Amino acid sequence: EFADLLEATGVEYKPTAYRRAAENVREHTAPIENLAGEGEAAVAEIDRVGDAIASKIVEYFETGEIEELEALREELPVDMAGLTAVEGVGPKTVGSLYEALGVTTLDELEAAAEAGEIREISGFGAKTEENILENIPFARESRKRTRLGDARPVADAALSYLADLDAVESAEVCGSIRRWKDTIGDIDLLVASDAREPIVEAFTGWAEADATIEAGSGKASVRASGTRVDLRVVDPDEFGAALQYFTGSRAHNVAVRNRAIDRDLKLNEYGLFDVSDVDGAGAEDGGAEADDRRVGERVAGETEAGVYEALDMDPVPPELRENNGEVEAAAAGELPDLVEAGDLRGDLHTHTDWSDGGFSIAEMIGAAADRGYDYHVVTDHAAGPGIFGNTGLDEPDIAEQAAAVEDAVSEVDGAVLGRGIDDGGGGDDADDPIAVFHGIEANIDAEGAITTDDDALADLDLVVASPHSALGQDGDAATERLVRAVEHPHVDVLGHPTGRIINSRPGVSPDVEAVVAAAADAGTAIEVNANPARLDADGDTVRAAVDAGAAVAVNTDAHSPRELDNARYGVHTARRGWAETADVLNARSAAGLREFLDG
Repeated sequence: EFADLLEATGVEYKPTAYRRAAENVREHTAPIENLAGEGEAAVAEIDRVGDAIASKIVEYFETGEIEELEALREELPVDMAGLTAVEGVGPKTVGSLYEALGVTTLDELEAAAEAGEIREISGFGAKTEENILENIPFARESRKRTRLGDARPVADAALSYLADLDAVESAEVCGSIRRWKDTIGDIDLLVASDAREPIVEAFTGWAEADATIEAGSGKASVRASGTRVDLRVVDPDEFGAALQYFTGSRAHNVAVRNRAIDRDLKLNEYGLFDVSDVDGAGAEDGGAEADDRRVGERVAGETEAGVYEALDMDPVPPELRENNGEVEAAAAGELPDLVEAGDLRGDLHTHTDWSDGGFSIAEMIGAAADRGYDYHVVTDHAAGPGIFGNTGLDEPDIAEQAAAVEDAVSEVDGAVLGRGIDDGGGGDDADDPIAVFHGIEANIDAEGAITTDDDALADLDLVVASPHSALGQDGDAATERLVRAVEHPHVDVLGHPTGRIINSRPGVSPDVEAVVAAAADAGTAIEVNANPARLDADGDTVRAAVDAGAAVAVNTDAHSPRELDNARYGVHTARRGWAETADVLNARSAAGLREFLDG
């Protein structure tokens, strides 16, 4: 926020320094409050945190605010997050709109655009006003939903807290977050226990809860990190049925309940009941005794798997519960054997401080080795459209980095160059080598050309090509562009195909079937970018790729060691697309990866 307000008021250079400092504070392994307690010198030991920023961090922990930030808020009293949620509206634009029109909120921005006032501001014009007005609905809608990557850590913390309570027998997330949808409305938690009120009391007293919204005998809602968290406590013998019911989706649940009805059974959150001897109880609303949801003899309900098995179905993984054929597949014993996080053997898309990453090549290799990976690919940004400043590598830089990768490999114990080895380590033995490959994230221009020279691309082990510009083009142009890119002879992986940023910009909307068919024919993998702000390709695109026979690559696009842990978001997104281990390029051995790259 400090950086955005500084930029909006016309300050140069400082915003970049604040953003880099914020990133490194976020990455730092020691609790910042502990460092702040030791004084400014201790905080200033964090990389890219100078004395001035260190003093502000200490001031924040000591007083609860930063005087200079408060002054900026008074100078520019705007909803920065809401306004910059509109694609094309950055902090500088917010500053200009406030200065010229007094715009402070999304509603005021919309009113100004509808009145034709924005086009009258110097440097804006009618086209800018039209784009702003067009993008406001997306921005407004996006603010109603929370990104999975923001909500899941909150859910994990709440789940861990509840699971440690003595009275809790079982605890799980449910709803859309358990299905790993890219955005969620709120966080749903389910607990099995015979002691409801003590658990509700403990939940409302959770240290990370900012406020209690409501609390009853078996239900409660709190707000944590800006997200609503709902708790429901159920009897242990009903936990499985409740988990199935509250996980959803609604369409999946309707299909499963109809299957129960066909068998003279009734399924609800209390269990699966035999109602063959109960008059009228087969109806979806619970039958004649609608006020008693426990009609008939219960045949399942304690476990979720038991509910599905009693309906002659294999248990359906939560990610598949969207009524897209999974009910029929479960009944026929034909559900896919979905990829697991432990199946990944390396990451094909990572960044270092050679471009816009914050850590050295050796540090990133070491972090990958610590995670037990067999191989790691360095793919810094190439210079090109959509890459701002001097963060992209030109052809001489790429050649220079090749030597730097070799040097970094020599610095990391157990690391070897990926070229010329028989296989990339076993993964289970700490002494197994990690194979390091040198690649690049090249740029796809608006027409589909790769903006790095072919000779430079040919010298690399792996090329990820991604769209970073012209993300507002129409569907036909986007399709032609991406098809041309995947057909390029040196492109191995199509990176974040739509270029979307969840809740910030929609990206392009190509003909997915055409793109994945071209990728399959060309032997190019489709990336599932595991950055929680992207999750691109999404589950629907993954399923299309799997059906077309194209490989998918679950990559983190990591700019720091911590971001390598985002792989789980990509894996669950791939699972939403019915991807099996064999469909995932980086679930192959180093030899298998090289075979794909050489094919």
